[in-house]
Amino acid sequence: MLSPRQRVRLSKGVRSTLFYLLVITIAVIIILPVFFIVSLSFLTTHEAYSYPLPLLPSLTSKFSLTYGERGYLLSVYDRVNQEYETVLDTDDLDKMRVYMENRLGTSVTVPELETQIAKLSSENPVDFSMNTDLLHNYKLFFQITEDAVPALILSLQIAALTIVISLSVGGLAGYAFARYMFFGKDMMKFSVLFVRMFPAVAIAIPMIIILADLGFYDQPLGLALVYSVGNIALTTWITASIFMSIPESLEEAAQVFGATRLQAFIKTTLPLALPGLAAAAMYAFIGAWNETVSALILTQFNPTFSVVVYQSLVGATGQVNLAAAGGIVMAIPAVLFTLIIRRYIKQMWGGVTV
Repeated sequence: MLSPRQRVRLSKGVRSTLFYLLVITIAVIIILPVFFIVSLSFLTTHEAYSYPLPLLPSLTSKFSLTYGERGYLLSVYDRVNQEYETVLDTDDLDKMRVYMENRLGTSVTVPELETQIAKLSSENPVDFSMNTDLLHNYKLFFQITEDAVPALILSLQIAALTIVISLSVGGLAGYAFARYMFFGKDMMKFSVLFVRMFPAVAIAIPMIIILADLGFYDQPLGLALVYSVGNIALTTWITASIFMSIPESLEEAAQVFGATRLQAFIKTTLPLALPGLAAAAMYAFIGAWNETVSALILTQFNPTFSVVVYQSLVGATGQVNLAAAGGIVMAIPAVLFTLIIRRYIKQMWGGVTV
């Protein structure tokens, strides 16, 4: 029979165990897809389409070379099944070199292959190992998708324009909601979020006609305007709550000492609102950077980087490991921007340091 104190301890222990199990489960659910996409981006094409799929890329590849019906028979060691698998039978050494580079991620020259073939006179088969180029998928992605670099630069331009438009319009709207009283303020503040109720594709289709009339179709500014529609609403709500937390008496004190209303806002209120503006900028950047559906509709000759990554998966290449490499490249600017903007999010909501 347990005492009341022991029952309390047991109950706390069970709750604590269940809590940690829940946290671990959520962490695994979040981390596992990230681990999978990162690992897939380094796998060779042969590994990416093998079953079962390897969890980690191989650093070296083992080959076996012997005589075949058409020339020389090339086999690669399958470390999952632990046996050699025949992949090519040819007498064209340049074709073998290209196959080993593109499919097996191994850089080799024709003279090196001739050296291995010369050994067949004394030993058959010839076994040899070569280092795997872990960055091969990333190099091949930029080689195949020739517009990847211009698309990357274009996406950065669109994201920067989206931040400027969202902060300019949304920040001023948030300040107006925080500082002024007018009829229908609450209803108007709620109606700002109304545009976020529509899917991005529903807004993008009619925007084609509008942007074409303005001359902004397939242009960075046109995409930035479309992306800013939803981000302005979010920026307005974020900045309104931040400006409401800043006492209006600080601006009045600055005006007492000779500052104008604009100077008081720029020198007093704006620096204090920087954490909220940084958070809004982060949301605007991520929203503009990851948008694909609208970009597919609103671009034709100047695709964004997200469209290039999407087309690398469903287009002519159709290789999942190349698409994974493009996805990792696409994630890097978003992660870097988040780490940079995090420095400016000092304190928000209750004095919690972020």
